[in-house]
Amino acid sequence: MGRRSRRHAVREVGRVIVDTSVWIDFFNGVDSRHVECLAGAVESGAPLFLHSIILMEILQGFRSDRDHAGVREILLSFDFVEEDPVTDALGASELYRYLRKKGVAVRKSLDCLIAHAAIRNGLPLLHRDRDFDIIARHTKLKLVAP
Repeated sequence: MGRRSRRHAVREVGRVIVDTSVWIDFFNGVDSRHVECLAGAVESGAPLFLHSIILMEILQGFRSDRDHAGVREILLSFDFVEEDPVTDALGASELYRYLRKKGVAVRKSLDCLIAHAAIRNGLPLLHRDRDFDIIARHTKLKLVAP
């Protein structure tokens, strides 16, 4: 009984959204299960998706113009989830309110926007952010387990 490589986890799931938390670790060379999973997906050409918020969060962190331009080019080569600003804002606010009524605190409301888009587009999320674990426990958000 061989152990399945984490590099195959995303490829076996199919289409997936990769959250900012994983991309930042990836670009910083962090050694983790999540980064290994993302690296395997990139190498295999698995269909990876971004949300415009994820693009913004990643790119705003680069201080060097050269690094910013290089990463920008890489990220723009991936697909983006279908977004509708009004529908997504309403859905994210409803998600946030639903969780709050259940006594669940989400630290970053932008995570509700990303989670709502993942649910609406039927895409699982590869992340390293406890807000998404909390959201998934109480909603239909699907997560990729590296």
